[in-house]
Amino acid sequence: MKEDRERKRRTAVLLISGGVLFALFLVSLTFGRYRVPILDVIRILFHKLWAGVGLDRVLPMTVTWTDAMKKAVIDIRLPRVLIAMLVGCSLSAAGATFQGVFRNPMASPDILGASNGAAFGAALAILLGCSSHFITVFAFIGAIITVVLVFLIAQRAPGQRTVNLILAGIMVGSLFSAGTSYLKLVADPSNQLPAITYWLLGSLSGTRLSMLLPAAIPMGVGLVPLLLLRWRLNLLSLGDSEARALGINTDFLRAVLILCATLITAAAISVSGVIGWVGLVIPHLSRKLIGSDNRGLLPCSMLTGGAFLLLVDDVSRSLLQTEIPIGILTAVIGAPFFVYLLLRKEKTL
Repeated sequence: MKEDRERKRRTAVLLISGGVLFALFLVSLTFGRYRVPILDVIRILFHKLWAGVGLDRVLPMTVTWTDAMKKAVIDIRLPRVLIAMLVGCSLSAAGATFQGVFRNPMASPDILGASNGAAFGAALAILLGCSSHFITVFAFIGAIITVVLVFLIAQRAPGQRTVNLILAGIMVGSLFSAGTSYLKLVADPSNQLPAITYWLLGSLSGTRLSMLLPAAIPMGVGLVPLLLLRWRLNLLSLGDSEARALGINTDFLRAVLILCATLITAAAISVSGVIGWVGLVIPHLSRKLIGSDNRGLLPCSMLTGGAFLLLVDDVSRSLLQTEIPIGILTAVIGAPFFVYLLLRKEKTL
C-alpha cells in the first residue's frame, strides 16, 4: 500500500512538473520586444506541424497571423526556448547524477572541471576570431579534454578513486581557469575581452535553429542512459560493498554515469556559456517535491530544471531594455534559495 501511494505521488508530481514545463514553453514564445498573443503562438506551432506532415495541401488552415509573428515565433524564439529547456534539463540531470554517484549533496555539474575547460576553449576560439559555431565546438572539446585528463590522473593516483576524481577535478579545473585568465589578459580589450567576459556570464542570445541539432544529439546520448540506469543509481547510495553484493559492477556503473553526466554538461555549457547553480539547486528542490528515490528524482530534476531555466531566460530578456546574462540571474536566485534550503534543513535536524 505504501509503495502504491508513493508511486501515485511520484506520478502526480511528474505530471504536474511536465504540465508546468509545457505551459512555460508556450508562454515563453509570447515574450519579446514584439509581443505575440498566446493563441496565435498555438496556431503558428500547429500550422508548422500541420504543414510538416503535408496535411496543409489537403486541409489548408486559415492564416490569422502575420509573417512577422511567424518569423518571431519560429525563427527567433523557438530555438532559444528549446535550447533553454535542453540546457536546464541537462544541467539538472547532471547535478542529480553527480550528487548520487559521489554521495555528496554539494556536488554539481562542474565538479570535474568541465566548466573551466569549456570556458578555456571558448575564450581560445574568441581570441582566434572564430565564428559562433566554432566557439561552441571549442567549448565542447575543452570540456571533454578536461574530464579526460581528470580521469587519467585519478586512475594513476593511489587511494580511493572517487576522492581522486574530485581532487583531480579541482586541480585540472584550476589549471584551465588560470589559462582562461591568461587569455583574457592578452585579449584585445576593445573587442575580444568583452566577448569572452559575456560568454563566461552565460547567455542564450543569438541561438539559431542550426545550433539545436548539434546540441540535442550529445544531450540525448547522455540523458537516455541516465534515465535507463536511474534505479541503479539508488544502489550506489548503499555503498560499494553492498552494491557489489547485489551483483552490481560499481566501478563500471560509476564510470558510465559520470561519462554520461559529463557529456550532457559539456554539451549544455558549449551552447549557453557558464550557467551556475542550476545543477546544484534544482536537484535539492526536486528532492523536496518527490523524494530521494532516483527513479523519480532524475526525471523530476530534468523537468524542473527545464522549467526553471525557461523562466529565468524569460526574465533575462524581458526585465530590462538590455538583456541580463542568465548566469547572473541564476546566481541571484540560486544562492539565496540554497541558503533557505540549508536553514530549513538545519531546523529539521
